Amino acid sequence: MKIIKTDLPEVFILEPNVYEDSRGYFMESYNKIILQKLNINIDFVQDNQSLSVPSGTIRGLHYQLNPKAQTKLVRVVKGAIYDVAVDIRKDSPNYGKWVGVILNEQNKRQLLIPKGFAHGFCTLVDNTEVLYKVDEYYCKESDRGIFWDDADLNILWPTKNVIVSDKDAMQPLFKQAENNF
Repeated sequence: MKIIKTDLPEVFILEPNVYEDSRGYFMESYNKIILQKLNINIDFVQDNQSLSVPSGTIRGLHYQLNPKAQTKLVRVVKGAIYDVAVDIRKDSPNYGKWVGVILNEQNKRQLLIPKGFAHGFCTLVDNTEVLYKVDEYYCKESDRGIFWDDADLNILWPTKNVIVSDKDAMQPLFKQAENNF
């Protein structure tokens, strides 16, 4: 497995070793020992999976407050997404900055998003399935979000025909969002 740096030093792309032949492919999508050798020591406790039928679906920007904050390891099982991480740590030199990465079933890359970052993605094709590991269980009381199209963040979402949930459409702007990071 290879680590690829992004413009936000705490957010990494993980590129697995993929072994392909005439039958298809094999890869280890997660191996705790290999990640520990790469100085990534995270105990994941829950896997989440989503299916977004229409392309242009945006899910996010989501996070959980401390002490229930989550590190996420995101990958695409089928389809393609533009995956976004936003630094929401108030004392960070990168506060309010974001990075976007294309994850798809062909490149098999994964995005590691640490605690203190909001996460969201936009589906690039129909019937996209996303799977992600988290190191803290879901906690409704800690669940928070930021409006996906906040002008202060200026995220360059790769779609004009946006589909969002009612919940995501009503999220507060970045400057008003509750945040204890």
